[in-house]
Amino acid sequence: MPLHLTLTAADWLGMFVHFMSLSLLAVGGAITTAPDMHRYLVGEQHWLTEDQFTSSISLAQAAPGPNVLFVALMGWNVGVNAAGGLSTGVMAGVYGLMGVLIAMVGIMLPSTTLTFAAARWGHQNRELRAVRAFKQGMAPIVIALLIATGWILASSQGTPLENWRPWLLTAVATVIVWRTKLHLLWLLGGGALLGWMGWV
Repeated sequence: MPLHLTLTAADWLGMFVHFMSLSLLAVGGAITTAPDMHRYLVGEQHWLTEDQFTSSISLAQAAPGPNVLFVALMGWNVGVNAAGGLSTGVMAGVYGLMGVLIAMVGIMLPSTTLTFAAARWGHQNRELRAVRAFKQGMAPIVIALLIATGWILASSQGTPLENWRPWLLTAVATVIVWRTKLHLLWLLGGGALLGWMGWV
């Protein structure tokens, strides 16, 4: 169920600035910033519901194209909530598109600019010890951020004692991704099938 929000220009600007700051922390991709997006949009500002947050990520992961599209869906949902829900028709579309624009420009602009400049410099200096050490040192950080994202998504279903099935499914999927080269679409399909059967 959509929320009914009243967002001021300062709120939109705050979301834009927050997404720009997250963009500079998006080591390993935008998905690694999902825990802080959850803290900001769901926990702190209350601009998204838990269902809207997890649905945005799930839909973007299942759809073809870059996974950064989950940010666009979050922006869309914030905009629709600010318009008063889909029942407002054109206004929901206008606000939704404004949310998409603010979220996507905010998350893409700083990281794209920085990545372009750093990649060129790193390629030109790829033999330096400092460059090689930096690349190796970033690996555990990326893995930790991905684990934190999985934890946030699983937590939306309750604690392991309250609802053990989603947690078990998350753990099994994590091991499969870690130990095999199975394409992610098979895991998404399996999760969708289990959901359709009512197991999770």
